[in-house]
Amino acid sequence: MLIRPDADLFPDFNAAAKAVLTYLQQTLGFGLWMVTRTEGEDWIVLQAQDQGYGVKQGDVFRWTDSFCSRMVAGKGPCIAPNSILVPAYAEAPIAAQVKIGAYVGVPLATEDGTLFGTLCAIDPTPQPDAITEHLPLIELLAKLLSSILHADMAAAEQARRADRLQTEAFTDALTGLYNRRGWDQLMAEEEESCANYGFPACVVVIDLDNLKVVNDSLGHAAGDDLIQRAGQILSQETRKHDVVARIGGDEFVVLCTECSTIQGQWLAERLQRALFSGQIQASVGVATRHPSRGLKAAWAEADHAMYQQKRGSKRVPIPPH
Repeated sequence: MLIRPDADLFPDFNAAAKAVLTYLQQTLGFGLWMVTRTEGEDWIVLQAQDQGYGVKQGDVFRWTDSFCSRMVAGKGPCIAPNSILVPAYAEAPIAAQVKIGAYVGVPLATEDGTLFGTLCAIDPTPQPDAITEHLPLIELLAKLLSSILHADMAAAEQARRADRLQTEAFTDALTGLYNRRGWDQLMAEEEESCANYGFPACVVVIDLDNLKVVNDSLGHAAGDDLIQRAGQILSQETRKHDVVARIGGDEFVVLCTECSTIQGQWLAERLQRALFSGQIQASVGVATRHPSRGLKAAWAEADHAMYQQKRGSKRVPIPPH
């Protein structure tokens, strides 16, 4: 009898990670199993199977505090049945924050071999030494998750590119940038990618300072020219995979994908310098997505920062080239 494979068994990395964590907890026990992402100093929980630690998806810890950072650096074993006997783990700051008697951790890698995160577990009680016999199985599951991750990230990038080729319904007629409808859709899709894979992202809000003065003194044609020039500058100065949109009369936004806090701040300064060089005065605000709050919160924070600069409470000289 032919049995049709279930195409929806593991539709994506997220579903596969959940299944792996459920299986490992049912098979090996442990109070907490996690799939994590490392991003700078952040250690982000992408999926968690928790039985008492109170850890959930979206929680963020300090990477250098973790056992996993020491495991990746080769300072401790992948499996420590009694973690207090491993100096690198006993001395880790996280050991003073929560009770850890046993530890399991293996790396998850991106397609180019760099560290993505970890598949890991902790338990408050030391475990039998025989638990180390399961390392080959755990490493195999980690490799399978990494393979699914590679395929998902490639598909996400293709989808992202396809989304940028949307019809004119998502395009601002004056600038050729995305309009509010396109911005809302692309931001929602990027939020899903950030939540699933722990991608960092920033939002930059730009508001032209003198559009009303230009419209009143020189006419709306001059105002339209100002808006068009601003749009061209923003397009030229952002990266090809960033989203640039005009969402109001004189308001622009940039979604900086796979962008750290430092990179986002640098880009915001770059945009303000470029606009100033083009004789366009603008107020600019930037904020980083936090995994527990999402892109909408980052957008609101960036908008607030922009208005603070516009009111002059945080206005600073434009940094030199």
